[in-house]
Amino acid sequence: MMPWALEGVELGEDVLEIGSGPGLSTDWLRAKVSHLTSIEIDDRLAASLQQRLGGTNVTVVEGDATDMSFPDASFSTVVCFTMLHHVPSAELQDRLLAEAFRVLRPGGVFAGSDSTPNLIWNLFHVLDTRVPVPPSTFAGRLQAAGFGEVEVERGEEVFRFRACKPAAG
Repeated sequence: MMPWALEGVELGEDVLEIGSGPGLSTDWLRAKVSHLTSIEIDDRLAASLQQRLGGTNVTVVEGDATDMSFPDASFSTVVCFTMLHHVPSAELQDRLLAEAFRVLRPGGVFAGSDSTPNLIWNLFHVLDTRVPVPPSTFAGRLQAAGFGEVEVERGEEVFRFRACKPAAG
């Protein structure tokens, strides 16, 4: 899914991955960039990634992506894969979008993907946080966070998005 989600996206030299989870996407991304910072809210997952990826081009930060400690305009690209639905409310999802915008450099891209619900998805997430992100309204939410050049494209049981932070003027 990640090659499709990032098709045509220039990642740049300093990428932020939001919600790395167990690090499957992190492993794929780190081979493609000079430096990858990964923020993960789950302390156990973050500790595991820190231990496993210590001494590599990955910096793992335990933290909440709705309130990141990174300075403004820190990253060339911000990405997240199949994790937005784990953010416990639409309001917090929008706060995450605003934070992604804040830490992204002017001219940078925010890109990623998320699942669209179906019966199997609902069963898989029955005891989990799941707040579906409707692809039909996601472009407007990205624009409300300040992004331009927004694209949202549906695939089979998934959608991808990309949006740009306007270049400094």
